[in-house]
Amino acid sequence: MSIAQRLKELGIELPPVAVPAAAYVPFVRTGDLVFLSGHIAKRDGKPYAGQLGRTLDTAGAVAIDLLGTLQAAVGDLERVRRVVKLMSLVNSTPDYTEHHLVTNGASELMVQVFGPERGTHARSAFGVAQLPLGACVEIELIAEVAA
Repeated sequence: MSIAQRLKELGIELPPVAVPAAAYVPFVRTGDLVFLSGHIAKRDGKPYAGQLGRTLDTAGAVAIDLLGTLQAAVGDLERVRRVVKLMSLVNSTPDYTEHHLVTNGASELMVQVFGPERGTHARSAFGVAQLPLGACVEIELIAEVAA
């Protein structure tokens, strides 16, 4: 099954690339690697603000926005050889310890979309005191792509 078919089956329509809010670009390609800038969680098109362990129990999905940016970077998601790494920053209280669970949704979606060989990746999840615009989560992605 193609990636486009998988996305359709999952009911996912990829969004356009968001306009950067500061002095950076949404992605950089060097050689066979594409680095996506951090994407913050959004709800109804606005930053999904809050702090895990204080005002939120869970976080909104960021992975679909990452896939939209990745498609813009490579032109066709079929060119993705492998999702190499996700890095997740979770706006959380000092005693919150489930950062890895917040990030699981993004990891699981990458495997659903790209399959286990191309979608399984290395990952880091960190708790931080605050994120831009008060967002609850920010995730970065690195992918290997075909020339």
